[in-house]
Amino acid sequence: MCGIAGILMQGGDQVDPEDLHVLAGALSHRGPDGEGRWQSPGGRVGLVHRRLAIIDTSAAGDQPMHSADGRHSIVYNGEIFNFLELRLELQALGAIFRSESDTEVVLQAWRQWGAAMLERFNGMWAIAIVDHETQETFLARDRFGIKPLHYAHDARRFAFASELRALRALPGVSSEVDPQVARRLLFDPFSVEASERTLFTAVRRLPAGHCATLHAGRLTVRRWWRTVDHLPEVPSTFEDAATRWRELFDDAVRLRMRSDVPIGTCLSGGFDSSAIVCAMASVAADRPAQLHDARDWRHAFVATFPGQPNDETPEAREAAAFAGIDPHLMPVDERDATTDIDTILADLDDVYISLPTAPWLIYRELRRHGLTVSLDGHGADELMGAYRQQGDGLGYQLRNLAARFAATPRGAAVVDAAKSSWLSSKGLNFLRGHRLSAPAPLGLPSDADPLPRAWGPLNQRLYRMFHATVLPTILRNFDRMSMAHGIEVRMPFMDWRLVTFTMALPDAWKSSQGYGKWIARQALEGRMPERIRMNRRKVGFNSPMPGWLNGPLRTWAESILARPNEGYDALVDRPALLARVKELGAAGDWDWHRVGRLWPYLHLKWVMDRADSRPPSTGAVA
Repeated sequence: MCGIAGILMQGGDQVDPEDLHVLAGALSHRGPDGEGRWQSPGGRVGLVHRRLAIIDTSAAGDQPMHSADGRHSIVYNGEIFNFLELRLELQALGAIFRSESDTEVVLQAWRQWGAAMLERFNGMWAIAIVDHETQETFLARDRFGIKPLHYAHDARRFAFASELRALRALPGVSSEVDPQVARRLLFDPFSVEASERTLFTAVRRLPAGHCATLHAGRLTVRRWWRTVDHLPEVPSTFEDAATRWRELFDDAVRLRMRSDVPIGTCLSGGFDSSAIVCAMASVAADRPAQLHDARDWRHAFVATFPGQPNDETPEAREAAAFAGIDPHLMPVDERDATTDIDTILADLDDVYISLPTAPWLIYRELRRHGLTVSLDGHGADELMGAYRQQGDGLGYQLRNLAARFAATPRGAAVVDAAKSSWLSSKGLNFLRGHRLSAPAPLGLPSDADPLPRAWGPLNQRLYRMFHATVLPTILRNFDRMSMAHGIEVRMPFMDWRLVTFTMALPDAWKSSQGYGKWIARQALEGRMPERIRMNRRKVGFNSPMPGWLNGPLRTWAESILARPNEGYDALVDRPALLARVKELGAAGDWDWHRVGRLWPYLHLKWVMDRADSRPPSTGAVA
């Protein structure tokens, strides 16, 4: 896991070495174990790598890495968890390796298979490979977008980086906010991350499951992965499906325990994280450690919220005890509301529905205890059902039918318009020009995916949440919060084999008897504490925002809205919003719903106060 960046100049221009220095500095938190900067002999290409050393921690794994003949150069962020198996296959084909790193496996795979290598990988990645002979550069992201990749492209140069702020630090890259994206973010903060658009007009995102080729100044982007094309045949009985699900889950955990450094987990006490830590114990007990298997893994970190309804400390202790681990508890309280707020918002590098203090603090705690890898439970909710998706009642059916209707362009327009009017009636919509209408949606790659006709409404809804809305945003957040402290997060539920198998299962095997994640709950019977396995309670890993905005964050929220900002004020009725925020704070009426609707306005104001002060150049509504 690392931070990567690069600059490729058009024509005869050369890369300014100072620009590479700027990129490396902006990504230093992602790779505290080393820095690599390289320019091609003619100076046209510059590559940057900040290293977080996990596999082959020797200098042999340093990047940028070059092929033995000098034709190819690579910078790569992520992990290919099946790199040992691929290495053996490549050696049988004649490849000679000089290191034990998975980076060299990627480089040799490119030389052997080209872009077809991507479908062989089991992992998470953002890759850039330069072919100095053809003058082409290949870029790619993993299937589901676990690892980020952004770029800025103009007639003079093409620049890419792991984070938005790295590109924005480059001279000549504007920090002008894109008004269409800003409006859409405020209307629906989960509707942007899966698109190619970012909050800033000058920066684009390579979407999940996409690759791109840069040649002669022209960038060609294509989608290399579409989950719906890879759904396997599944067993005909639920019992056989549960057995197969457990086998895939165990193997996903086993592969993600490959590490040359100690690993741990962030444990909440909910089903997902408890399943992970218990599976780690089971996998470790099943066989002696193999080559590159982590031998030091018994580390569980728990964020506690004393006196708050989202505290799950008893459950976390129970799961840790089941796995034979003495957990490390880290309390989060009101003192944390404002202490590091500017740093946390800067590290998030985008806009979200709450302040992610809790994950930022827990990953900092891992780093303070010498850990750099965490196996976490992200992806399970969107894969198998949570967020009130479970059940058999009328409300459950109506939610899924509404989501099915909204999946069509016409249906989405109707739902968005109704939502905008409803938000206005509740005092939660402050977009200028959109009190009764919704901002235009951004095109999302998975919107047109041809889903199986046999799929029920739950599967259709989950497919969209997984690929287009909720999960891409969550993956972004946890990448930024973990990598702010140089922590690699691995996600067994995101193993592509487990994902495609689970998506191919019918609705009734995911939601049954009032439970979501039914297939996983049955598959893991006897493998985790029973009270947690059959607990319906769903608690998100969030800071206690209602209490904070009713208390220690109240002054901060009001003060940030009190300052005019020309660009922001063109988008948002700031005086009316400020009055509403003051009203909620004075009455102590902040709740989770109001936080989710209004915090993005506060967050965007913070971002725009620190970006260029120029107003949006197009599309602003008076």
